[in-house]
Amino acid sequence: MTDLADIVERSLTAETEATFTERVDRQAATLRDGIVAGEMDNDEFAVGLEMEVYAVARGATDTDAGEDGRLATLPASVFESAANKELGVHNAELNTDPNVLDGEGLAAQADSIAEQFAAGQAAAEAHDRELVLDAMWTIPPAEGSLDYLDTVEWHEDVAVARNMRPAPRYVAIDNHVRRLTDGHIDLDVPGASHTFQTILFESLATSIQPHLQIPSAGVFPTYYNTAIRTMGPVVALSANSPFLPADCYDTVSDPDSLVDKTHHELRIAAFEQSVNHTGESKVRVPGDLEDTSDVVDRVVEDDLYAPFLREWVHDGDRETFHDDHWEFDHKRGTYWRWLRCVVGGDPVGTGDERSLRIEYRPIPTQPTIRDVVGMQALTAGLVRGLVAADHPLADLAWDDAEQSFYSAVEDGLAADLAWVTSDGKRTTDSEAIFEEVFEFARHGLHESGVSAADIDHYLAPIESRWDDRTTPSAWKKDRVHDRLDDGMTLDAAITAMQRDYIDRSRQHSSFAEWL
Repeated sequence: MTDLADIVERSLTAETEATFTERVDRQAATLRDGIVAGEMDNDEFAVGLEMEVYAVARGATDTDAGEDGRLATLPASVFESAANKELGVHNAELNTDPNVLDGEGLAAQADSIAEQFAAGQAAAEAHDRELVLDAMWTIPPAEGSLDYLDTVEWHEDVAVARNMRPAPRYVAIDNHVRRLTDGHIDLDVPGASHTFQTILFESLATSIQPHLQIPSAGVFPTYYNTAIRTMGPVVALSANSPFLPADCYDTVSDPDSLVDKTHHELRIAAFEQSVNHTGESKVRVPGDLEDTSDVVDRVVEDDLYAPFLREWVHDGDRETFHDDHWEFDHKRGTYWRWLRCVVGGDPVGTGDERSLRIEYRPIPTQPTIRDVVGMQALTAGLVRGLVAADHPLADLAWDDAEQSFYSAVEDGLAADLAWVTSDGKRTTDSEAIFEEVFEFARHGLHESGVSAADIDHYLAPIESRWDDRTTPSAWKKDRVHDRLDDGMTLDAAITAMQRDYIDRSRQHSSFAEWL
């Protein structure tokens, strides 16, 4: 831990900040020049995916079956398969290599995420663990959620959360936040108000993040600004995190009322409240782009968290494009807008050497692989289809788009959404909004060469959520209500719901089959 503490202390010095900032400025200049020169342009739309999961215990015998579903740490063997480490020792992330957005590409995405999940699952099961496709864990570990999230070890002046992955970047960010907040980081959601010593409560939540490569820098702002205005409906359809672990709730005199009031997407609050402690909120809906080079300027201007220098963690000369822009990419890693741009990533398809990609960040992890791929297809198809059809959604006022997003976070499909229809009229009619969401998602996939049968396969499970007026979060709330009606306590009701969710996730290919 001595080396870890040393690098964290070095990260938080004024000298490092000055050197890091100078390098970011210099690297940003070459990125701006590259965008103008067309070096980020390509011939193809492409898609990729990041997916976060968490681990739970799985009882190996009848006598320890009561441990099923409890949060658990992941064995090292999971990360020898296809998984990458994440913030909590219970977290893992799976990533697909990008593919051209067409029928073969979406099929390759589905196969890749399924294969990686299966490999990670096999490694976890060898240690009586299970990876769960879910957006927020709710059955506490044995020591209880608050102790798990708030136990800290000290290494001189550096705090290391016991259940945080001891990676220098995570620990440095955590200690930077601690110094900004005097070690008091608040989480306040319906029914629960706590102060933590670290940002580890962000690891309550998991997400999927589809990527969409945009071929031309000249039209990137149109796609980006359109995507901002899709986030409300997309979050409403995908909502999946209405409950904290039950032992996180304060004294609840009316559990049914709490279930009614809790947000459909608590993971949004968990992330925003864990790290929004600089002058400008780092996790928020981004503003519109006027010019593609704005995506570089915004990273440069963003408030700084935990700067690192490449030579601290990598030996050797800078030989690749990524090496040459290492500090800029490091800072972009803390540019936590709900939509952001990846500048200079490896291209997909025929084209130049680099790319521009939209990283679509507000979607929670879904109950099954098919649901995950369905949301990826919906998102990519929707953004592609709206722009391909010259749809006027980008004319919706930005304030309305932001309000739609946070209304969906709180109320799911019952949210007060705003939209501009294909004939240019502003509407708040959810029937009209979701009709166009699916129409233009289908249009975008068709424009990308996806067959009608494949479009049906990918989108049907997501369309059924609107048809049945339910989502994973609504299902969870209904199940907890039912258990409360049966006389269970809130703790028991949430635990029973979560075990039912895990069982159904194992047994069914899509959430639609539960309904």
